[in-house]
Amino acid sequence: MPKIISRSAVSSSLDAQPTASSAAALRVYYCICGEFILVIDRNIAALPRRKTDNAIVIRTQDTPDVKACVFKLNTVTGDPVLVERAEGHERQYRFMCPRCSLLIAYQSTPPPVKSGEYVYIVPGSLTQVQGQVPADAFEEGDDVVTT
Repeated sequence: MPKIISRSAVSSSLDAQPTASSAAALRVYYCICGEFILVIDRNIAALPRRKTDNAIVIRTQDTPDVKACVFKLNTVTGDPVLVERAEGHERQYRFMCPRCSLLIAYQSTPPPVKSGEYVYIVPGSLTQVQGQVPADAFEEGDDVVTT
């Protein structure tokens, strides 16, 4: 059998312009129990907040004005619930941590994730440092859940 030898060279330059893939750094977020939950192309602290419950809004579909977030949510589906709000009732299809069953996110359309226009991340449910509890993890919400 002949011997196969391969050679390759890698070169780089400090003057090279960054590519689109190198500029799109992914961020990883964990549940407060330490389980890997979310990988996303943006800092969730910079995303808009929902006025009703201060949830972080992740856009799942492109519009002519705004690009959708690229993300992967590692959760299990929970039972849908009906939440009583000042304006009426809201049906939430919930996504829970696969390890500790903590409520992580919800959307207003039935699963799968990204089937609607938005996914909402519950405040205080995620942290960027594994094993560290975020500052807003124990803030009380004013929602009343009815089943």
